[in-house]
Amino acid sequence: MSTLRNPDLAPLGHDKMNWVRRKMPVLNALRERYIRELPFKDQKIAISLHLEAKTAILAELLHRGGADVSITSSNPLSTQDDVAAALASQGVSVHAFRGANEKEFDSFHQQVLDMGPTLIIDDGGELTDRLHTSRRKLAANVKGGAEETTTGVIRLRALAAQGQLLYPMIAVNDADMKHLFDNQYGTGQSTWDGIMRTTNLLIAGSTVVVAGYGWCGRGVADRARGLGARVIVTEVNPIRANEALMDGHEVMTMDEAASYGEFFVTVTGNRDVIRPEHFAKMKDGAVLANAGHFDVEVDVRGLRALATEVIPGRNDNVQGFVLPSGQVLWLLAEGRLVNLAAGDGHPIEIMDLTFGLQALSLEYLLKHPLQPGLYPVDSAVDQWVAEIRLKALGITIDKLTADQERYLASW
Repeated sequence: MSTLRNPDLAPLGHDKMNWVRRKMPVLNALRERYIRELPFKDQKIAISLHLEAKTAILAELLHRGGADVSITSSNPLSTQDDVAAALASQGVSVHAFRGANEKEFDSFHQQVLDMGPTLIIDDGGELTDRLHTSRRKLAANVKGGAEETTTGVIRLRALAAQGQLLYPMIAVNDADMKHLFDNQYGTGQSTWDGIMRTTNLLIAGSTVVVAGYGWCGRGVADRARGLGARVIVTEVNPIRANEALMDGHEVMTMDEAASYGEFFVTVTGNRDVIRPEHFAKMKDGAVLANAGHFDVEVDVRGLRALATEVIPGRNDNVQGFVLPSGQVLWLLAEGRLVNLAAGDGHPIEIMDLTFGLQALSLEYLLKHPLQPGLYPVDSAVDQWVAEIRLKALGITIDKLTADQERYLASW
């Protein structure tokens, strides 16, 4: 049984899934083996991810690998209703629709957990949060899971440090084939995809302020510079600030940068990065976008309290906030994850890598039962994903000779 906006949209969702499936060599390689071996037979997998076509291919893969799969979205605005309908038509239990309110969003996660999962895939810790609070009794049956994103790993690390994590979790976000590609190249491209399709504004010649210079932030900054923008980076970490400087960007505080930017993009994983004192200094027409997981990086409540009026923009993903001094600041996607709430998320080829790691990490947990705690992705899994990607591109690389291996192993 699924909870959908409109089941009749399934044909459109199938078209999207068919397009994506052709561009995912890692998941296609796994599909062949999973259909044959059924590694997830008798498993119940609960998933909370951004529910669009690439995610649907992962859910389909696990279902064909023998699992009973139930899925919802990790963001109220990232669900694509046609994809949700298509996935449900294939036997996956889907509980999501775009624009869910807070009560509906929570109920979807509760319905997914009603299956009594043995494995989970999480994005931002939505399932883990409920399994450690309102649905704590279900945690006893969870053999483990995988976490998709930086924000979720931060939450898991805090739980593990306090000795309160109830089952083993694999930090997929920290794998080389994830954060070096998904976080940097995926976030870099998809963030600007979302901003540009939503605003139809020119990036070249503008000033872009990027808050945060982790892997996601450097991807956003690098793509902005590639589009012809002047880039200012704000940071709290002195090492990352030095990296931004040596990469050719300007570095200053948000208080200084506020008066320069035409576009502001937050990618920190923290709250209240852009606050009322910054809004007051911004230019008329400045665009505010968030590329962090939760909608807390831009202080939307403070912006709303400061504004004398809220006016519509060119579409549902643009709101204008008129400040007392007369300038209008444009907020994208309600301050939620702009690349998914106002776009299609990361490129297909990028998510093929990340979702390959997700599937293989669940398989690893079944083969190697672990104690509760936070674990890295197995290095062999990381290497396999990298090799499959190169093979699909027709690229071969050198191998160490026996003499080279002996040399590297000697002191």
